[in-house]
Amino acid sequence: MADEYGPKWDRCLADTVVKTVTGLGVGVMLSVLFFKRRTWPVSFGSGLGLGMGYANCQHDFRSPFLIHGRTVKDQ
Repeated sequence: MADEYGPKWDRCLADTVVKTVTGLGVGVMLSVLFFKRRTWPVSFGSGLGLGMGYANCQHDFRSPFLIHGRTVKDQ
C-alpha cells in the first residue's frame, strides 16, 4: 500500500507547489501592472493555485485504477 501512495503523494505535493507558486507569480504581476500594488490579486492567485492542486490530489487519490503512461500504437 505504501508503494501506491508514495508516488501519488510526491506527484500531489509537487503539483500543488507548482500551481501555488505559479498563481502567486501571476498575482504579483497583475498586482504590479494593473491593480496599483494591491494585495488581493496575490492572495487570489495563490488560492486558485492551491485549490487547483488540492482538486488534482483528490482526483488522483479517488481513482486508484488509473494507470499513468502513454499509449503504444501498433505499426
